[in-house]
Amino acid sequence: MTRSIRGSRRAAVLLPGIAAAAALLLSGCGAGQISETANKVPSVQGVNLQGAEGKYGVLGVLVAYPGVEGYQAGDNAVLNAVFYNDTHNPVTVTVTSPDAREVVLTTVRAATSPSPTASPSPTGSPSPTGSPSPDGSPSPDDSPSPDPTSSPDTQPARIEIPPLSYVQLNTEGDRVLQLIGLNGALLAGQNVTVNFDFGGGDQITSPAPVAVPLTPPPPPSPIIERHTEFEGEGGH
Repeated sequence: MTRSIRGSRRAAVLLPGIAAAAALLLSGCGAGQISETANKVPSVQGVNLQGAEGKYGVLGVLVAYPGVEGYQAGDNAVLNAVFYNDTHNPVTVTVTSPDAREVVLTTVRAATSPSPTASPSPTGSPSPTGSPSPDGSPSPDDSPSPDPTSSPDTQPARIEIPPLSYVQLNTEGDRVLQLIGLNGALLAGQNVTVNFDFGGGDQITSPAPVAVPLTPPPPPSPIIERHTEFEGEGGH
């Protein structure tokens, strides 16, 4: 009877010790995992949005990096996004923004190529194409220039997403969204408000961040002052 009591007491002492050691091991392992996860930096900029209880969504919403000087009021900006449809029916999403005149769907080439500017004639005299025709009617060149947003490559920002599929609209593909005529100046790290309307009352409104450079910009060139051997001789 005495041995069984001593044995039970020894077991009672050992079990808390084993439990404490196991708790220390588990806490140490968990702390290592949390620390490693906390130190990870996301490799892709942009925000991920969900709507209609996860049926629709927009991934990687990001305005392209504007450069060191940022965007000026009236500039255009590329808007990257990937749309997905997790339903068995097609859905059409319309994209608008209160921070731009309009949002269009265009090709990457059209969005990233610089807009042409009219150059004066070599002699400095006005171009003869503006003169009236012999019958007195104005020359065809007097008509207003076409709106760049009405080119064949540019369409309204209405995207149809097939069932159980996605549509990629970023610079990694062929087409992108473009903000036309920003209402104000924007710097890297600031936000643009964008609205995604999936129809049927399902809308997502969220700030879209302006991308920041992945590497710091190069420092400005140093100003080098040149001194000659004749400087300072006037006082002798």
